[in-house]
Amino acid sequence: MPLPPRWKWKLDRLRESFAAMFRSPEKPSRPRLCPACGTLVGSTATKCHECGASMTFSLAAASRSLSSLIPSETPITYLLLGINFVLFAFSLALSMQLTGGFSGMGDIASRVLLRLGARESHLIFYGQLWRLVMPIFLHANLMHIAFNTFVLMDIGPQMEETYGSPRYLYLYLLTGVFGNVASTAWSIFFHGGYGISVGASGSLLGLIGLMIAITTRRGGAYMQMVRGQLVRWVIYIFIFGFFFRADFAAHAGGLVAGFLLGKIFVDREPIAGPERKRAHALGWLAALIVLASFGFMLKSYFAAG
Repeated sequence: MPLPPRWKWKLDRLRESFAAMFRSPEKPSRPRLCPACGTLVGSTATKCHECGASMTFSLAAASRSLSSLIPSETPITYLLLGINFVLFAFSLALSMQLTGGFSGMGDIASRVLLRLGARESHLIFYGQLWRLVMPIFLHANLMHIAFNTFVLMDIGPQMEETYGSPRYLYLYLLTGVFGNVASTAWSIFFHGGYGISVGASGSLLGLIGLMIAITTRRGGAYMQMVRGQLVRWVIYIFIFGFFFRADFAAHAGGLVAGFLLGKIFVDREPIAGPERKRAHALGWLAALIVLASFGFMLKSYFAAG
């Protein structure tokens, strides 16, 4: 016997009420902002029409999220500074444990630096290419890291704002690697491949090389004055390094690499969608190289016991 229409209507309403308890109400679709470039994109779009970034994941969006974790307009400079300090504190602790106390100006034992990735020509030729990267983050004593910190904090923020954080990281790493390549070649030809070296000076001279390239591109009386100041600063750095037995080859290699790269890269932040994507790809490539180098260093460190 079929139910009366009124009862059927009540049962349908009751069924709908129970179903509503287990599902959220549908929300109207709204346009979204691209996580990479901030352009307004349609609600059903899977890619940004402006820069082509995925609406669910992109390197550019991930880069912006990671940068927001550090409350600064120049997060990479502070990140590099933090890595330098952490590694120096760790190497100092290991050195004190090895030597039995604090020595000299907080000197780090050569054995400790070698285990943590110092540049050594023979080991590099045996395949430990990560030793071209790790020295950028290692320092030999307190005066060494203090001087490099001063230079990094003076130049780094300016260059990061000029090129944007991703390209700045890439250029910092690349000039440092070029400096270590030059140092390795110098060591092979003039010292038989013996000796180790550490320090961020190759990258820092690379930043100065970039600045000199910018002043030659833009021209004008003011840029000529700035260029003169930069050249004098380079001379002072080399004189300072002469008294403290600095790695001149790494300095020169980083400086030349920075100047040449400054002629290639435009001296501004990326603006267009494809240009922004390429910049973030370079930044992530540099980050992955650094992470891989740390991984190989740790593997070698624990394998050596």
